[in-house]
Amino acid sequence: MTTPATNAPIMRDDQAGSRGSGGTEGGDAVRRVVLVLAKAPVPGQAKTRLSPPATPEGAAGVAAAALLDTLDAAAATPGARVVVALEGSVRDAVRADEIDVALAPHTVVAQRGDSLGERIAAAHDVVAGRFPDAVSVQVGMDTPQLDAGLLDEALGHVEAGAQAALGLALDGGWWALALREPGRAGIISGVPTSTDDTGRLTLEALHAALGRDAVADLPPLSDVDTADDAVRVSELVPHGRFARAVGDLLPVPGGVRP
Repeated sequence: MTTPATNAPIMRDDQAGSRGSGGTEGGDAVRRVVLVLAKAPVPGQAKTRLSPPATPEGAAGVAAAALLDTLDAAAATPGARVVVALEGSVRDAVRADEIDVALAPHTVVAQRGDSLGERIAAAHDVVAGRFPDAVSVQVGMDTPQLDAGLLDEALGHVEAGAQAALGLALDGGWWALALREPGRAGIISGVPTSTDDTGRLTLEALHAALGRDAVADLPPLSDVDTADDAVRVSELVPHGRFARAVGDLLPVPGGVRP
């Protein structure tokens, strides 16, 4: 696991909250948070499993499009503040200027921790500390087909009384975790990641800590890990940045439909 970079841009709280925040500025007024775990799309470091067939620059371009589409969905979630836990430096990223603009309304913090589980828990601790009255939903940048409706649904589960809601990914992982109390994300910090059992083990950890009836199910989605995944997902959202990037940068025979 790559050690998180410490030169990720850190937004002041007075720069955050103008888009998708319901106009709230103070942390005590925030009731909903969309937490995005993201990696700066730097060539050779982002979406490396797309290369080949894509070049390292092309793979990073696909990753940049996925991040931008994900940020759009997060920003459109009703009443939600967006927090981005970022690994790496946007300065070195593909589409750096666009990403800077997309990040500007939001709270951006550097990822901290060695394992992915530790970084997930640390990011949720930031949310719990800054917005103590908020529920949260965490996503990555591997599901650019998500939309504000799915994020709203996830937050709705924990607002309605569930302690957590988990969206499993078709590859065996998970794509979304909503928590009524974001500070309890440490429950899953020890679950092995990037395995065929990660989703199942995460669900079991939540059931053991919170109770089976306290964990709601979210619709399963496909992660984008391989070129085939990218083509399939792009066909679900044919008019977004992600589909355009796949069509332009990922040379897959018979790829994206017009």
